[in-house]
Amino acid sequence: MEFPVQLRNKINSLTESEDIKALAKAAELLSERYRDECGDGKRSASGHRDILAYAAVRMPATFAAVSRALELALECFDGKIYSVLDVGAGTGAGAIAAALLTDCADIRCVEREQNMIALGQEFFTCMDIQGEWIRRDIAQGIPEKADLVICSYCLNELTAAQRKSSVEELTNAANKLLLIVEPGTPNAFASVKQMRRQLAESGLTIAAPCPNTVDCPLPDNDWCHFTARAARSRIHKQLKGADVPYEDEKFCFLAVARQTAKPCTGRILRRPFIETGKITLIVCSGNTVSTKLVTKKDPRFKKARKAGTGDKL
Repeated sequence: MEFPVQLRNKINSLTESEDIKALAKAAELLSERYRDECGDGKRSASGHRDILAYAAVRMPATFAAVSRALELALECFDGKIYSVLDVGAGTGAGAIAAALLTDCADIRCVEREQNMIALGQEFFTCMDIQGEWIRRDIAQGIPEKADLVICSYCLNELTAAQRKSSVEELTNAANKLLLIVEPGTPNAFASVKQMRRQLAESGLTIAAPCPNTVDCPLPDNDWCHFTARAARSRIHKQLKGADVPYEDEKFCFLAVARQTAKPCTGRILRRPFIETGKITLIVCSGNTVSTKLVTKKDPRFKKARKAGTGDKL
């Protein structure tokens, strides 16, 4: 799903009077913070300039990743979403994606940084979303509940102990579906595997991306991650020093359901390798990860030609 033009225009107007060099420096430090994955409980952005840099550089990527993850999750979820709670909402990228994909009007966001909340409220206004913002640290607990609870690019900022406790809180807050999205890195995926085991032990159903709830079959030196493409605006390219008009955001995700879910029988883990008359796929079937060759004689050939990483087989 494309980053809404209303948000793009709003970010452009908010940054047009800023010192580009100073804003680029803030964006660089923000990127370093994301790459470091410290897990020390500190927020990646808090000051006004940091948050403007976040909105210009990270918000489109977060929107793209949450949109793609939620699309894949909803394919495997058998139910209707009437309320959404975005925990660690930042400037509201996940909540806005959920509002657009579920057509839900009951939107609430939990965020600890007041500057993030202020900017998120402006974004909600320009998107004509009547949402509620609650200032609270995820480590303090989550008293709210909703059908769909989203937590994106937040748990990786916590210590291991805080993360385990927060997953319990998130689970209790989700009436129907919990969606966790993290960076597509080996370290983040290791954390997602731990959370996956914790959630499976709690009796919830793994809806996506996994075909079932057995232990992940990937070896320790591999990781499951997907990609979402985000178009770069003019200010985005300026701050990143980039000429390419898009950015591919790698992410990991986990969707668990409290009610009946319909996990897929196989998930494509890598970009399909297409040759004349045949397509090679790396597929996770839950118990194993295997290489599958689809030829023209296979009824799945046409579907496989259009498939991408993350799609169901």
